Amino acid sequence: MGKIFCMMGKSSSGKDTLYQQILDYEGLLLKSIVLYTTRPIRSGEKDGKEYIFADEDMLARLTEAGKVIECRSYHTVHGVWKYFTVNDGQIDLTRQNYLTIATLESYLKIRDYFGEDFVMPIYIEVEDGVRLRRALEREEAQSNPRYAEMCRRFLADMVDFSEEKLAAAGITRRFFNEDLDEVRREITAYIRKFI
Repeated sequence: MGKIFCMMGKSSSGKDTLYQQILDYEGLLLKSIVLYTTRPIRSGEKDGKEYIFADEDMLARLTEAGKVIECRSYHTVHGVWKYFTVNDGQIDLTRQNYLTIATLESYLKIRDYFGEDFVMPIYIEVEDGVRLRRALEREEAQSNPRYAEMCRRFLADMVDFSEEKLAAAGITRRFFNEDLDEVRREITAYIRKFI
């Protein structure tokens, strides 16, 4: 049976970069799970690649059909944005291993849905000052920077990934992203143990 590897960490911890590099590594043959979101598309993103961009009506139809595995709502300065994982045929653990980006909350719900033996956490950690600088640089590059939302996310991450919540979720292994090449090698070796 296949595994789902859930990569998670606070905003600007490098998980998006690591996710793409590990997904592209041919030796692992991992497949992505594209999440859904109701937030607006950012410059450079493509519908169906980073996310499937949905509206509230689509979310309601998927929920009614029993296809939503987990859904998170974020009260942002721009309104409520939702992120959700859908059982839409993308995931077949009898044939494939997967890599996805998750929050701690979504990791737990995916683990509950598929079973603890099939869902593995990959927690990325970076010093907060480094994360804040990265977040600011990323936001400055946007055509319409959303600094207030960047700050809200940074502060929310302190609560969402608190030491108490990580311990309660059984997250004991951490991957420190101080050197991108080194942490990528560590994560790749970790994944190889399970596939």
